[in-house]
Amino acid sequence: MEIKIKQDALSAARAAIAQHGNSPAELIPILKDINHELGYLPDTALEEVGRLMQIPRSNLYSVASFYSMFSMTPRGSHIIKFCESAPCHVVGGREVWQALQAQLSLKSGETSEDGKWTLVTTSCLGVCAVGPVIIVDDDIYGNVTPDQVTGILARYQ
Repeated sequence: MEIKIKQDALSAARAAIAQHGNSPAELIPILKDINHELGYLPDTALEEVGRLMQIPRSNLYSVASFYSMFSMTPRGSHIIKFCESAPCHVVGGREVWQALQAQLSLKSGETSEDGKWTLVTTSCLGVCAVGPVIIVDDDIYGNVTPDQVTGILARYQ
């Protein structure tokens, strides 16, 4: 199993570089493709990117760990982002957050044992006018109430 994971990581890195080229200016799109393909940025993929692009490991890890769109650890099939900013909080965000945690039995940053869900918080999703807001994968849900959480998650079963 571990050999397959390493091979998948190497293949994803090579495919992303083949698509974008090996210019340092293409690093973020390359990492984005790998992260999308594998669900995270495994060490094997980062090492291959560094080797093929001649970028020091420290630079790669700086970029990969800086951007919240990248994950250095495996994530679930569905990523739930919850906005914890003040505008969402004052219109009921805390209660929605509690409903999410209760429904999934997860804390922020955790992935379910079955690999289906990862729950993360973010400081702002940029849609403050419709708070509380959650994003599941690429789907945005605004004006969410605690009672809606079960129905929203059911769409991804």
